[in-house]
Amino acid sequence: MTGQRALALSGRAAVITGASQGLGLTIAEAFLREGASVMICARDADRLVEARAHLAAHVTSGQRVETLAADVSDPADVARFAATALDAFPQIHALVCNAGVYGPMGAIEDVDWEEWTRAMRINIDGSVLPCRAFVPHFKARGYGKIIQLSGGGATTPLPRITAYAASKAAIVRFAESLALELQPHGVDVNAIAPGALNTRMLDEVLAAGPGRVGRDFYDRMTAIKEQGGTPLEKGAALAVYLASAASDGITGRLLSAVWDPWATLADRWHELGPTDVYTLRRITPRDRGLTE
Repeated sequence: MTGQRALALSGRAAVITGASQGLGLTIAEAFLREGASVMICARDADRLVEARAHLAAHVTSGQRVETLAADVSDPADVARFAATALDAFPQIHALVCNAGVYGPMGAIEDVDWEEWTRAMRINIDGSVLPCRAFVPHFKARGYGKIIQLSGGGATTPLPRITAYAASKAAIVRFAESLALELQPHGVDVNAIAPGALNTRMLDEVLAAGPGRVGRDFYDRMTAIKEQGGTPLEKGAALAVYLASAASDGITGRLLSAVWDPWATLADRWHELGPTDVYTLRRITPRDRGLTE
């Protein structure tokens, strides 16, 4: 049809973890709107049923929505999920690792250690294991997009929410390292900072209270709740861009959905690509105009 906008993900298939609600579900919806088929997973089977019903409203001819209950921190579950996805779709073009939790909140000597390590397993193992499962497929095809969901914890210290902060920083460095590993194979790996989202995770912070998360952070999150937070669609739009051909060759970066001009990144990649812009790096006194 004359004048019809080309869909960014037409004919592509994507796998999205932690997509039964919140940002993951919004990303799945955005991918469908842009022409992709999707397979989503989450631990809660009942929520997945609801998510599938919601996403079905956005399916057009030639598209599919598949779901499977899986714990992405469990190697056996991830292997089962990957096998099901690869059986459903002849080619997977994009993997979005969205599953994550805040973990326990409070002073490090007081938080439940099992809950702390469990948060690390969900956030780190749940981001690495899906990559291990799908990377062979991407390598065989000579093409792929891996998108990791990071956040403010990667670049800003978060006292009293240490499992979240440490795991999100780890995810970014993993993405940077994996990007170099997979660059010769035509696979792009990037991380997204979606902004301060008004989701169940924000509600968990508020429920914990200032005594556990600290007064400053609690007040900041309260203000975000009252203002509505960053729209989920901003992070989803960046995920669409990074899953599309428009971002081919852009890899190894942490991009803010809110603050970075990512929509024009391809136009500037010849200049930015060889630099460490949009990466995690150590700052020296010289970088700040101070004496070494």
